[in-house]
Amino acid sequence: MKRTLLAASLTILSVNALADTMIYAGQLIDGKHAVPSKNKTIIIKDDKIIAIKAGFVTPSSDDVVIDYSKGTVMPGFIDMHTHLSYQGGPKSYMEPFTLNPADIALRGSLYARKTLDAGFTTIRDLGDSGNASVALRTAIAKGYIQGPRIYTAGTSIATTGGHADHTNGRNLELMGDPGPKHGVINGVEDAFKAVRQRYKEGADLIKITATGGVLSVAKSGQNPQFTDNELEAIVTAAKDYGFKVAVHGHGKEGIKRAILAGVDTIEHGTYLDDELFSLMKKNDVALVPTLSAGAYVAEKAKIDGFFPEVVRPKAATIGPKIQGTFAKAYKAGVTIAFGTDAGVFAHGENGKEFKLMVDAGMPPIEAIRSATYVAAERLGEDNIGHIAKGKWADLVGVDGDPLQEVELLEAPNLVIKAGKVLKQ
Repeated sequence: MKRTLLAASLTILSVNALADTMIYAGQLIDGKHAVPSKNKTIIIKDDKIIAIKAGFVTPSSDDVVIDYSKGTVMPGFIDMHTHLSYQGGPKSYMEPFTLNPADIALRGSLYARKTLDAGFTTIRDLGDSGNASVALRTAIAKGYIQGPRIYTAGTSIATTGGHADHTNGRNLELMGDPGPKHGVINGVEDAFKAVRQRYKEGADLIKITATGGVLSVAKSGQNPQFTDNELEAIVTAAKDYGFKVAVHGHGKEGIKRAILAGVDTIEHGTYLDDELFSLMKKNDVALVPTLSAGAYVAEKAKIDGFFPEVVRPKAATIGPKIQGTFAKAYKAGVTIAFGTDAGVFAHGENGKEFKLMVDAGMPPIEAIRSATYVAAERLGEDNIGHIAKGKWADLVGVDGDPLQEVELLEAPNLVIKAGKVLKQ
């Protein structure tokens, strides 16, 4: 007898290990192509897609059918910029003094589940506390907790006093002199050691803060913070260990130095201009725009006491510019990979980035592709981001057409990761 899954039910999927799961897709956006297809059946066995067939295939006995014949099915979304160990707010600046690593990791498991429920089956974590994201990645991979597939940078690499130097703003006794082990470098030797330390700690990629930032307790939000030699050393060491390099960057000079050094993605990119757009295209560097974070900090900067006084003017100045720069970058033909900076704002609201991208001029289909096929390509993972035979069965579904109503992407009805129905 055909089994039709219309409500939450993980038990049905385990009734018969030999059964297939069939998903009826009235509209299929496969991630790779710019034109959706109609009336398809996606067939899943275990954690893989084994076939995609025209029409709605009649199931055999014991097969599970998930009916989105009136909806849209897409690849699981990928967020290229998150921080699962962090949740922004007025109280967050005290957390290093009140929370232990175990507290941060356990709280991160909640944020991981919220992220998964929002349709994001894969994320990059770009800077954590106490290697919490490494622990979360392992726990999720082993099935201890539910969350997205994590590719983590572990501890970000900064310079003394720079964005991501975690001792900024502390008194002299607590400030100390952190070094490469803690992600703070000065010079070429430190740069190599910091990358190798991330490898030792189990990171998947490298994150550096090439310019000042908004939320750090430091005056500048955009000055360059690494020398050319330091950047070249980081990239050289990263390549030795098979790491890609993601770069936090607001100001033009720091971003330019990073691009010329050979990095892979620029995060935020607030003060990018035509010269840097051209340089990014020439060097095949993608932009991860994080529009949600820009909009959030711009709004919260209006509230007295929400941010420390040294942070507030940076948030008010830099936050509102990010969306406009993204619009120019898209028009200039820069590759865009979806990323939100979740953790600056509430985890689980990652999908609101889609509308901000569309409002800035990116067609909905391209916004979806940026969070699927393009993101997977920049991540260097061929098994995700594309609905095709042989790929991992990471899927999301919505009731309706997100190409006409992009807000549907903010709360998918269906989430499948590696063939397991986790939300329906």
